[in-house]
Amino acid sequence: MSIYDVTSRSIYLRWSKFSGASSYRVTATAVNTVGHSLLAHFSDVTLKSTLTSLIPNTVYAIQAEAIDKNGITLAETQTMQSTAPDIPVIDQAYSKLSNSITVEWRAVPGATSYLLSAQDGDSCIETVVTKSPGTVMGLEPATCYRITIRSVNAGGKSRPSPSRKTTTVLSAPILSVSSPSYDSIAVSWKAVYMAVGFSVSLMRSDGLGRMLKQNTTNTSFIFSNLDPGTLYTIKAYAWNANGLPGDDFTYNQRTSPKAPADVQVAFNSGVLRAIVSWMPAEGALTYSVTASSGLLKLKCNTTSSSCIIPSLQCGSEYSVSVTAHNDAGSSNPTDAVSLKTIPCAPGNISTEEDEHGNLLVSWSRVNFGHYYVVFVKSDDGLEVYCNTSHTQCHFQSDCGFTYFISVFAYNKAGQSPLGDVFNYTTAPCCPSNFRAVLVSSDTVEVSWSPVRGAEMYETKAASWRGTVLCNDTATACTLSALRCNTRYNVTVYSFSEARGSNTSCASKYVATAPCSPEIKNISKEALSVISVHWQSNNEEATYIVTARGETGLWHCTSSGNSCTLINLPCGSAFSVSVIARSPAGQSLPSYSVPLETAPCCPNDLTLTQVTQSVTNISWSIGMGAQTYATTLESPKGQAKCRTLKNYCLLGCITCGTNYTVSLKAISETGLTSYCTYQGYSSSACCPSGVKLYRLGNNGIRVYWRASEETISYITDLCGSKGNFTCTPSSGVSYCDITEIPCGDVYTVVVSPATDKRLKLTFCPKKIYSVTCSGSSVGMVIYRGKSSAEHV
Repeated sequence: MSIYDVTSRSIYLRWSKFSGASSYRVTATAVNTVGHSLLAHFSDVTLKSTLTSLIPNTVYAIQAEAIDKNGITLAETQTMQSTAPDIPVIDQAYSKLSNSITVEWRAVPGATSYLLSAQDGDSCIETVVTKSPGTVMGLEPATCYRITIRSVNAGGKSRPSPSRKTTTVLSAPILSVSSPSYDSIAVSWKAVYMAVGFSVSLMRSDGLGRMLKQNTTNTSFIFSNLDPGTLYTIKAYAWNANGLPGDDFTYNQRTSPKAPADVQVAFNSGVLRAIVSWMPAEGALTYSVTASSGLLKLKCNTTSSSCIIPSLQCGSEYSVSVTAHNDAGSSNPTDAVSLKTIPCAPGNISTEEDEHGNLLVSWSRVNFGHYYVVFVKSDDGLEVYCNTSHTQCHFQSDCGFTYFISVFAYNKAGQSPLGDVFNYTTAPCCPSNFRAVLVSSDTVEVSWSPVRGAEMYETKAASWRGTVLCNDTATACTLSALRCNTRYNVTVYSFSEARGSNTSCASKYVATAPCSPEIKNISKEALSVISVHWQSNNEEATYIVTARGETGLWHCTSSGNSCTLINLPCGSAFSVSVIARSPAGQSLPSYSVPLETAPCCPNDLTLTQVTQSVTNISWSIGMGAQTYATTLESPKGQAKCRTLKNYCLLGCITCGTNYTVSLKAISETGLTSYCTYQGYSSSACCPSGVKLYRLGNNGIRVYWRASEETISYITDLCGSKGNFTCTPSSGVSYCDITEIPCGDVYTVVVSPATDKRLKLTFCPKKIYSVTCSGSSVGMVIYRGKSSAEHV
């Protein structure tokens, strides 16, 4: 069993069919009320029922039973349910606002809340309140509604109360408010439904002054003679045909401000801006300042009583006005104040320089320029100026300076801004007292002191044959590849990037050194005399020939084309060159020509006879000689020897013969010196037939055959028991030696005596045995030649 609706005096039940039941019985018994119960029977086809005539706001115990056809209860169920409170009664219903109706009623016992309903045709708006009065919101203005109320508790809600018709009041007019002037406010609105008239009132929001009120059937009205910049409160409502007022509409509106007074303009020429100030206007929230010049308008906005207008243009006249603003609108602009700015910087600055070093500075005239001041500052810091009402000024200038030229225009407002600084650089100064030094026959080194304004120098050497240029930033320049023996006109020009070259610089004449001579021939006039011949076209030149060797230098001087070198040492190699000298300088040496003198003859020559037919000849080294050829010559013949050494063996020498001695010293290149020396005589011939004979008891005679009768000989006997020598007189061919020991072997040599009585070692040596006969010399036996004999 379930309960699906409850009212003040009814409870609505439903249940499900029970199997076997032929009828149903429902009993409702008031819980807190004695003797009040309700019984109802239903057939088996009835599954819902309504219990009526119940007591409002009462709890009932409801029991449902399923009964079969025999009257036996098959099943039962029970529930508790309260009825709704009693139906409320509306005392009054009225509308104070266009979107709501307020209802008043007496309280209903047991009601915990109330459901208010406002119905307009098919539209119904409900709201729940807890007590009286209650208000239904969300209604339409000027509309008639049927108002009902129902009481509500936990059990349900009552039936609606008897309805009461009530009409909502008119809606408020929606105001559009503005302040067309500083002493008026205009109010307008749209027509309100069902309205026949309107009431509009105005009063200062601060409560001062009196209220202004106006009833009208129009939809607009203007309040005048108001205070400027003052906040007013405007209230308006509409009434219907019954004279009932509708909702009111309140709006706060401020009158627009009055134009500011006492406008002052202060111009700052340094930054091209103006400070505008004024007396504050009542009710103004912000101010705008406008500076107009032709189509150009500059503005600034502020909340204070002054404003800065930046970025003013020079040479312009502005009309300055101030407008006050608030949320209502703007005042009329103040009367314009004229502002003339400083003149613009003069343009088209030009400079002309005359030949006397004067500068003429000119420029274009500018608007509002009463007079001009020209400042000319040189790069050394010195500054001069010129004050004029015209458009040009004259200044004195110097070479090599950069001048910074500024032109300013002036009027009562002040000085014009700095325009373009015009740079003018005068021609660099000319190098003075430059020095040209000839450093070689074709090179001139030019140097000078730095001059003001010069960034580069050009050195120019000009002759009839051509021009040589040298460009450098240094204060020196080397002019090379000049023609020798030539007169040049040398000029040093200064140059700057700004002004180019100063072409008025003075020049100097410089002559180059003579040209280098060319050696054409070297001839040998004598052993130590050399003639050198050359070719040269120099004018007024003296020539110096130099032979340079390991042993020193040899010179000769000539003004012609040849010169003779004397006393050159033999056996030496020289490098011969020629230079030319003139007042301009010295030429480069000519190409060197090699010169070799014949080798020196050896100073010392020695001949030594080695054997009777062989002579050793030796000599000291001859300077420059590589090979030697020696010759011994006599009527009987000659002996020759060629060698790289300083000695030689000559064979086929005839003994006892006078020879002439000659030697050729030959250099590596074939130069030959013929050397002669003192004659040479070979030694006398060795004797032949040398024999040894016994002479007496202890004597021995040596005998030989002399080669010539006038020659003296020396005899030597050498043995182990003693050595014996004898020298006979010239022309004698024997020699006796007494008291010679016997029993010994003797080597016997007989050789010619030299002038110095020297012994010759190359004569043959023979060996003899001298036996003893008793104590006396016995037999003398020849044993042959000595093995030590050599050639």
